[in-house]
Amino acid sequence: MGAPMDTEILAIAVVRPFEDREADVLTLLREFYAMLARKGYCRDVLYQSSKDPSRLINLRYWRSDESRREASEDPEVHRYWHQLSEMSEVEKVYEQLHQVVLSQVASGQR
Repeated sequence: MGAPMDTEILAIAVVRPFEDREADVLTLLREFYAMLARKGYCRDVLYQSSKDPSRLINLRYWRSDESRREASEDPEVHRYWHQLSEMSEVEKVYEQLHQVVLSQVASGQR
């Protein structure tokens, strides 16, 4: 059973596979996402721009801050991160993003 959406923590990563490694990266990510889900850490969604197909955009919804911390200490997660670094460049990571609920923002404030 998944965590309620309001406790999830969003992280976004921009990944650029090295030349001729996109298929390898996609295979690795499929296995990695399955392992993360099996362990209950998070759920992942992968996007690719039709305007810039050389980059993959990963949206990771951590179940909680605790599951994010547990995953960061998991040797199996580290093995996948290491393999990913051998076949791609992670260009940018945005961690611990929280939704801004515009209906709760006072008018004229940011």
